[in-house]
Amino acid sequence: MQQRPLGRTGLSVSRLGLGTMTWGRDTDQHEARDALRVFLDAGGTLVDTADIYADGDSERLLGALIAETGCRDDIVLTTKAGVRPGRPRPYDASRVHLLRALDASLARLGVDHVDVWMLHRYDVATPLAESLAAVDAAVASGRVRYAAVSNYPGWCLARAATWQTAAPGRAPIVAAQMEYSLLERGIERDVVPAAQELGIGLLAWSPLGRGVLTGKYRHGTPADSRGANSTLRGAVATYLTADHRGVVDAVCTAADGLAVAPLEVALAWVRDRPGVSAAIVGARTAAQLRGILLAEDLELPTEIRSALDDVSAPAVGYPEDCWTDSPAPR
Repeated sequence: MQQRPLGRTGLSVSRLGLGTMTWGRDTDQHEARDALRVFLDAGGTLVDTADIYADGDSERLLGALIAETGCRDDIVLTTKAGVRPGRPRPYDASRVHLLRALDASLARLGVDHVDVWMLHRYDVATPLAESLAAVDAAVASGRVRYAAVSNYPGWCLARAATWQTAAPGRAPIVAAQMEYSLLERGIERDVVPAAQELGIGLLAWSPLGRGVLTGKYRHGTPADSRGANSTLRGAVATYLTADHRGVVDAVCTAADGLAVAPLEVALAWVRDRPGVSAAIVGARTAAQLRGILLAEDLELPTEIRSALDDVSAPAVGYPEDCWTDSPAPR
């Protein structure tokens, strides 16, 4: 699997990353073990989790498999903190919570450090400088190698990144993990240009549009799919609309012409978008992951890429169009 630099750093990551959101909930230890082996055998290195995935069981399971396989030095391990589902305060990026959460993540993972630690969500109740000071403390202590953010709006990403470069000793923001697919291109309005200007690598989560871009929902909802899962069906339903159907049809048409699976087309498209360091893929089973990894060998023809660009283009207007080649605003 090809490796790419993570933003403007010396750290290389596989251009397809392994997401573990379902581990410990919908993916049991046996399937997770097989999936990790498949991923490592394919040359994958980037493994992504978070403290809230399966209420911490994702980290526990991943930690057990890291110990079992002895792969710690072969992977780039990422986790996140700052989201607290079901609490009166669902987003908490205070210094006390972040550092407690990091210690808890390290204990569940059974490691003394993570390679990339992300602030999972912007917290309006905590001064950004406080959150970033916690990141600096984590890096200075050796518990974290690189700092990143996830689900940050463009203005906040730019503010965080420039704050971290304003004084010596602060840990730079090297990556931003954002939802990005042919069905969700909103980050192109401000996050992508901010990241490219600041040398921040993009990690695309849900590059298959929460599974919708596989084409499996075109004629109904499979019983074993996320769309039929009580926990995940709401997220999938977002993309099961008439507005998105044309994009899915275009992906399936392109896949037919190339004699590949629709997921390979959708994944290759986002993987090779400007600024993307890696696309994070999740699979409930090792068999699903094998199919997903076939996209590693697919390079989309220019004509197909352009057609997909056109059919999925997001609406852009003032002031986003001021940095493009669009006509000057009146």
